[in-house]
Amino acid sequence: MTISESPRRLVLSKADAPILEPVTKLGGQPVWVDKPQWPLSTELGTPMMFLGQFRLPGEGVRMAYLFMTNGEDFVDGTWESEGGENALIVQPGRVPSFIAVNGEAEGPTMSEDLAVALKPASPAELGESWDNRLGGSPTWLQDEESPTGEWSFLFQLDGSDEFYDVNFGDAGVGYGFLSADGREGRFLWQCA
Repeated sequence: MTISESPRRLVLSKADAPILEPVTKLGGQPVWVDKPQWPLSTELGTPMMFLGQFRLPGEGVRMAYLFMTNGEDFVDGTWESEGGENALIVQPGRVPSFIAVNGEAEGPTMSEDLAVALKPASPAELGESWDNRLGGSPTWLQDEESPTGEWSFLFQLDGSDEFYDVNFGDAGVGYGFLSADGREGRFLWQCA
């Protein structure tokens, strides 16, 4: 499954008001297209922090929602794609078997709503850039580490931006993927 023939940079700006449409955005609260499925930390049993949502290509409204365990208590394994401490929930789709969810529509978030403008970028232009992007190919901070099986690259997030700071380790970068049928997500991060 090809997510996007050409990559697009995510250009962020502070939103004037909460974003209530099913569009790509970071922070704020999720705009669910189906019943809420807020993931819980496997270790703590508490709601994960919402990082952002990504509009998926194709017919109809489809979204991928990114969450990660975060907070005062550091939890090991947030970098692992199947460690139970991060989740990329696809709607409509299916929740990964290793993730428990509750029906809460709102919960912890990394920041206020951040609007996203999608700026076309060529693969050559991105090169070794560890920027925020949707589609194209990942720029790995370390060695290639795609999830096991057939997965398509969806997005890349820099762990530190002028608008937010999320714990992807030291100068970390996060990577999101969709299953071959586009109904399930995986997320992992790498650091320097």
